[in-house]
Amino acid sequence: MTVRSPRVLRAKWVLPIDQPPIEGGWIEIDGGHIRSVGRGAVPGPADDLGHTAILPGLVNAHTHLELGWLSGHVPPAASLVEWIRVLLRERGTPPADPDPRTAEAIRQGVAEARATGTVLLGDVSNTLATPAVWRATGAEGTVFHEVLGFNAKEPAAVVANAWERIASADASDAGREPGARADRVERATAVEPPIQYSVAAHAPYSVSPDLFRAIASARRRTPLTVHLAESAEEIEFLMTGRGPFRTLLDDLGVWNRSWQVPRCDPVEYLKRVNYLHRGCLVVHAVHLGPPALERLRDEDAVIVTCPRSNEWVGAGMPPLAHFYASGARVAVGTDSLASVGSLNLFDELAAMRRMAPEVTAASLLESATRIGADALGRSRQFGTIAAGKRAALVAVRVPDGVRDVEECLVGGIGRDAISIVGDWRGEG
Repeated sequence: MTVRSPRVLRAKWVLPIDQPPIEGGWIEIDGGHIRSVGRGAVPGPADDLGHTAILPGLVNAHTHLELGWLSGHVPPAASLVEWIRVLLRERGTPPADPDPRTAEAIRQGVAEARATGTVLLGDVSNTLATPAVWRATGAEGTVFHEVLGFNAKEPAAVVANAWERIASADASDAGREPGARADRVERATAVEPPIQYSVAAHAPYSVSPDLFRAIASARRRTPLTVHLAESAEEIEFLMTGRGPFRTLLDDLGVWNRSWQVPRCDPVEYLKRVNYLHRGCLVVHAVHLGPPALERLRDEDAVIVTCPRSNEWVGAGMPPLAHFYASGARVAVGTDSLASVGSLNLFDELAAMRRMAPEVTAASLLESATRIGADALGRSRQFGTIAAGKRAALVAVRVPDGVRDVEECLVGGIGRDAISIVGDWRGEG
């Protein structure tokens, strides 16, 4: 067996994230993990990366990789319901299980994400095609198996079947007996598995109250996620039971006549259906006001913002400054290539900087690293540059003379300036 010596990376800037940037910093790596971080004199020979900034690998907390093949098929829309109607028409209702283009779309999505600095993904999957592709490509993160059912007759059975599909997919991909339960499905371990799983609800307009409760009651150690307050039409639906979403449910033949209009905001609705648990990933939150945002903070939920997608689907601009002012944790996602031009999180950060110049660059970078890793339950290994963590590092070329490196990194980074370094998967 070949024993590899520790390796030292030196760069113009090192950004640990949980402390200020280190100018002239270095990182010592041993066996795919960080041994030490410092400034100035290095502990032995070093690979000098020159005018680069090294930061933790990015975390894309909300994707739909299996929809990648719809890139270019669903144009920008004036409203979310309009965009959904086109998506359903192009994808099919129900979707093919899985569509033959799905696996290739996931592979391409993983490749793009990795090439632009992302090391962890939170992927929403209806077909469960994701685990097999991730295992083949070495991708890591959480697969959220999303269920829908506004008029589900047996919610507990729907959720049990979803967990059975996860166990079957995980066992099959790992070469175990199909009926075997994977440990990674049931519990967190000291060595975190590369792929973790959760069953998740789609949204208040597509999941019945009882199905929300059944998903929450069957949850395990991985977080829940939900699309929430993405559009004004969703607010109208919850407050009045009318509007474009009611019409869409009627047109799809899935209206539930027993559904009671809750007449409340979406966060209160999640609380009523027992879904607002600690660490719940609340995706979008475009149409939440300060009181609802503060409640998410108090419940220790995580807002996952996807501003480029929100603009594409006609949902409106997320109130990013209010997100951060509320004190709630904020992570970052891209959503799918059906509603965004790239899976490059640096593109998302640049959009966030344009929308919210009052939010500090340090806060934006923290959202795309430390908070994202924590949201996916992977903060022990990812999210900051610190001794003992995985050496999943991103090197970004920065121009000479840059003094505010954090501002530089959220101002727009081209793909050719980004590389993953650090030997964390034998690639550095």
